[in-house]
Amino acid sequence: MSFFTSRWVPKPDHVELLDGGLPRGFRAAGLACGIKADGVKDLGMVLSDVPETVSAARFTRSGVLAAPVLVSRDRTELHALRAVVANSGNANAATGSQGLDDAVATQAAAAAAVGVEPAQVAVGSTGVIGVPLPLDRLLGGLEALRGELRADGEEDFAEAIRTTDKHAKRASLLVRLPSGDVRLSAQCKGAGMIQPNFATMLCFVQTDAELEAETADLLLGVTVKRSFDRISVDGQLSTNDTVVLMANGASGVKVEPMSEDELKLGEALDALLRQLALLIAADGEGAKRIGRVVVTGGDMRQVEAVARSVANSPLVKAALHGGDPNWGRIAQAVGGALLDAAPLPFDVAIEGVQVLSAGEGLRFDQEALNAAVTGDEVEYVVALPGDGAETEVFFSDLSHEYVTINAEYTT
Repeated sequence: MSFFTSRWVPKPDHVELLDGGLPRGFRAAGLACGIKADGVKDLGMVLSDVPETVSAARFTRSGVLAAPVLVSRDRTELHALRAVVANSGNANAATGSQGLDDAVATQAAAAAAVGVEPAQVAVGSTGVIGVPLPLDRLLGGLEALRGELRADGEEDFAEAIRTTDKHAKRASLLVRLPSGDVRLSAQCKGAGMIQPNFATMLCFVQTDAELEAETADLLLGVTVKRSFDRISVDGQLSTNDTVVLMANGASGVKVEPMSEDELKLGEALDALLRQLALLIAADGEGAKRIGRVVVTGGDMRQVEAVARSVANSPLVKAALHGGDPNWGRIAQAVGGALLDAAPLPFDVAIEGVQVLSAGEGLRFDQEALNAAVTGDEVEYVVALPGDGAETEVFFSDLSHEYVTINAEYTT
């Protein structure tokens, strides 16, 4: 059993990986309702059985928002969600007023099925844009879902929200807090149309810790910025990104604000979401390797621009795919982000080998570097003049398969 597989996300000492299962008081299910062909799971739900559940949510910042994002953002009690219902195979985006009506109908039907208020249900969709949602099939699936909900149903739920993902992405953790043990679990999807701000992704997080709404919102906001906000597959911003955290307090462990419990739970949530984010980048459509670019110096605007330029450069990504330590690709991406800044005395290191110093190429062991970039993870460090700012972006390579998948996405 493995989950924390990246050197960039160590497992916290107070966290134990569990072999599945949701936190106490949660149930989930996933099934096929006919949105996708061939009986593939395409509709899922997670429900908290505790009326006092608190929640927090984050959504895409795209200027084109899918109907489920609009409904979840504007027609829910974002700090009192008890259920999420999500479908794959259809994004319900760019579908006009009918799409909004369909998302509202989905929310209402899900609420009726499990006995909660519509404002306590978040809806999510992922898949093809611009195609009307097959509402009758989805509503029929919701009726069937009610009888399928169970405490170990997160695997079926994770399967139901997949699109081009090679595999479902989920994890369940036991978190040992000073005040007692709590459980933390999450299920997410994402493989293409991924860009900081944040990704083509859905992520649903559950914990049986008792949190105040403000604490839930703070923890989710901070950890999303360090995880899903830090990945890029293709630089494309989605219409449907949604992350929801629900905390129901069923463990009996109350996490007080500004406490050691809050710090430890935050560390566990941070590790969980960062590793899930890396799984998304590593699963980037056709991806072979994942890169991490760390940029220091300058100011936050500059380091962020450089990090995104490197992570989204087709030339850098193609070199990563081929295991080619071509630092010239990094240099051109830096220059493209900082126009009219020449001469720019910056440094570049690849896998700990410095290849550029103050803007000038260095002698290094080419054979050793060639070998170093053939692993599953490759790290690039760019140091700009000055100090005080630092950022990172994780990104996938660019493969032949990525072009094939996206050239044939609707055909």
